Amino acid sequence: MTRGKQKIEAQKKNAEKNQKGKGSQLEARAVGLKVICPICKAQLANQKQLVDHYGSKHPKEEPPAESS
Repeated sequence: MTRGKQKIEAQKKNAEKNQKGKGSQLEARAVGLKVICPICKAQLANQKQLVDHYGSKHPKEEPPAESS
């Protein structure tokens, strides 16, 4: 019967461990998105992604110069 007690304790421990990591990551995601496309307002992480975005979504437009 000792294995039964160990099993229950292990299940409780795993449940606590798995419960800690859950939750919304919207705030963390918003911090990482620093560049906004002026045409469609898409949020992007950096200038290179903005240039790639312009190439695929707005091919007739020129991407804005990097403003640092």
